Amino acid sequence: MTDETLTIQLRRLDEGVPVPHYAHPGDAGADLVTRVDVTLAPGERSTVPTGLAIALPEGYAAFVHPRSGLAARHGLTVVNAPGTVDAGYRGEIAVTLLNTDAREPVVLHRGDRIAQLVVQRVERARFVETDALPDSVRGAGGFGSSGGWRAGEGGPAAPSAAGAPAAPSADAAGSR
Repeated sequence: MTDETLTIQLRRLDEGVPVPHYAHPGDAGADLVTRVDVTLAPGERSTVPTGLAIALPEGYAAFVHPRSGLAARHGLTVVNAPGTVDAGYRGEIAVTLLNTDAREPVVLHRGDRIAQLVVQRVERARFVETDALPDSVRGAGGFGSSGGWRAGEGGPAAPSAAGAPAAPSADAAGSR
């Protein structure tokens, strides 16, 4: 594995905010901070400026992700997660935050970490119209097509403790 680091040109629009940085080695997201104080009442959203503009190389995009600790402890999330920063965008990165807590406001102060910026290589696609799409296992199954969220609801049979597929239930065996 090579230790190549992508260089991204950055312009601070507010000298008082730090350059994005990674909190720990191996982290995928670099911290973004707010350049303003903001209070979000329960259920309220606000687009919060970061004081930063970047120039990504062609073939890359940056994605703004919520911070897991803020989400877990305060119900704060990014509305359009992940937000996309395209390679050609040169304006200030802003983050649309939402307080999902039903009772408590979220108070943010200038310099508080509000989101993470993940930079990734992206492919440019060529879309070709066709009269029919090839078959797949999933087909046209959309929302909810893989079953519920509870163990055993929909989806493929869960493997048994020994790793073999679970035996079909009596109802399933009787319907064959």
